[in-house]
Amino acid sequence: MTNDLVSRAEEIFLPLYHRTHGDDGYVSFEVDPLLEDAHCPLTVAQKISRYVEQGKFWSKNHPNRMIKVPATEAGLGALEELAFLGVPLNVTLIFSKRQYRIARDSVWRGVKRRGDSLKHFKSVYSIFVSRLDIYSEKYLSSLSQDAQGLLGILNAKEIWRENKDFWLKNPTPLKQEIIFASTGTKKPSDPPWKYVAAFAGSDIETNPPATNAAVEKSGKTFSKEIEILPSRPLVEEIHRILDPDHMEKVLMDEGLAKFAEPQKGLIETIAAKLKK
Repeated sequence: MTNDLVSRAEEIFLPLYHRTHGDDGYVSFEVDPLLEDAHCPLTVAQKISRYVEQGKFWSKNHPNRMIKVPATEAGLGALEELAFLGVPLNVTLIFSKRQYRIARDSVWRGVKRRGDSLKHFKSVYSIFVSRLDIYSEKYLSSLSQDAQGLLGILNAKEIWRENKDFWLKNPTPLKQEIIFASTGTKKPSDPPWKYVAAFAGSDIETNPPATNAAVEKSGKTFSKEIEILPSRPLVEEIHRILDPDHMEKVLMDEGLAKFAEPQKGLIETIAAKLKK
């Protein structure tokens, strides 16, 4: 079912893919979310093998399909080989600089192993945003009022800057981009365009439909803000109080559950309908 749906979407975006010479017009195809289910019996090594196997299989003959791999231990472990195989990659569920750096470096090692032109090399890195601000409210209560609510934006902008600098030093024909994900605001007091404004002028932002509708209804336009960080004292305060490892673990556990549970529910729904 996933292959059928994504294939139809790929047909719609294929002209854009050709018009931009492979720099746009992709559709993401998520490999089996149940590989990261809490009850999955496979070892990390076995999961890595499955990710490589599935990525290779589902990307074949689909030039504008991106294989979506989570930035878990196993997902990160599969990236070098997938990049070596020439698979366009969307590395998702990135919450920390550690995950981003491992993902980027693994992909770059795999691509360099190919030894041929970089003409078709395309990768994106999905940084989750609003979930960090939920984490901040729960676990970083000692942050000042001015600093609270800025963690997601600061983290994403710092990773964006690091990504930009890396690829300036290692230029490629196609852009290796950041995707800003989880950009719907969760607090009623926040304007729905909070993250839209913060990331204006950047790479790719995947907004919930309600966020896009609210922005359109507002009539607002936004100038480039992606390179503007919070004030230095606020940045230093956030870095001083934040434990990146704890944040990554908490948010990854929550994120994986949000990937696996809907998949289980879908399978159960299909099974029930087939019995009728």
